[in-house]
Amino acid sequence: MAALVITVNGVRREVAAPAETPLLSVLRDELGLNGPRYGCGLEQCGACLVLRGAEAVASCRLPVGEVADAQITTLEGLGTLDEPHPVQQAFLEEQAAQCGYCSNGMLVAAAALIWRTRRPTDEQICAALDDVLCRCGSHLRIMRAVKRAAALMWEEQA
Repeated sequence: MAALVITVNGVRREVAAPAETPLLSVLRDELGLNGPRYGCGLEQCGACLVLRGAEAVASCRLPVGEVADAQITTLEGLGTLDEPHPVQQAFLEEQAAQCGYCSNGMLVAAAALIWRTRRPTDEQICAALDDVLCRCGSHLRIMRAVKRAAALMWEEQA
């Protein structure tokens, strides 16, 4: 088996996994990244979302061989403890996470939305987050956090 080279969080990494191995398995088991989580395994809960370029994609069934030429960003690659990404900062400020199950997916989906939409409407936010399963009722705080993140991100760019 030939090693695959993938770029994750800006770092080119050689992974020893068959090309058909789900990206999520490689991220968690081989690279030790815990942001993306295993949820349903059917691309239906959003717990495993990562960014492929600026697009949020489910990693639980995405073969690692299909991302060799892509830039993959996980929750860990968005920001750091010292310099959080505006989405991470806004989620903290709005206390938008409760149980944590959906946090990875919400943050990744929100980042993808904000990169393509400067001032997302409530409808755009709902549509972007619709595929991320959340059961703890923090939806209003999440909506506020996404709006705050957009303001933070685009203020910093101005």
